[in-house]
Amino acid sequence: MEIIWTGIGSFLDGDIYLNARTYIWMFPIYGLAILFEPIHDRIRAWPVIIRGGVYTLLIFIIEYLAGWTLQNIIGVCPWDYGDSTFSIDGFIRLDYAPAWFAAGLIFERIHDLLNSIEIRRRRV
Repeated sequence: MEIIWTGIGSFLDGDIYLNARTYIWMFPIYGLAILFEPIHDRIRAWPVIIRGGVYTLLIFIIEYLAGWTLQNIIGVCPWDYGDSTFSIDGFIRLDYAPAWFAAGLIFERIHDLLNSIEIRRRRV
């Protein structure tokens, strides 16, 4: 998803090659998504607006803590958002909330799909 996001950003900046990027640091950070599985199971019956809000908040917390940790360990946060109006310490951007809201609900769908595949596999 990050490659698609940064590729679209490149296009919007006029790059017709759609150059995209990520950081090797992102693999363990994205691996933290496994922590969402038990949360997803507990809040599945909640209204979609509440679930999306929970996912947004959790993603912001993980993004902030990961950025802060990298800043303190290696001296730089690879996704430094700088001093933009909606940036908090350069680690998160509040204007990304709609994207994280949607991403959380997409992860929820992927979780459901993987569960249904596993259930079908067990029946065979």
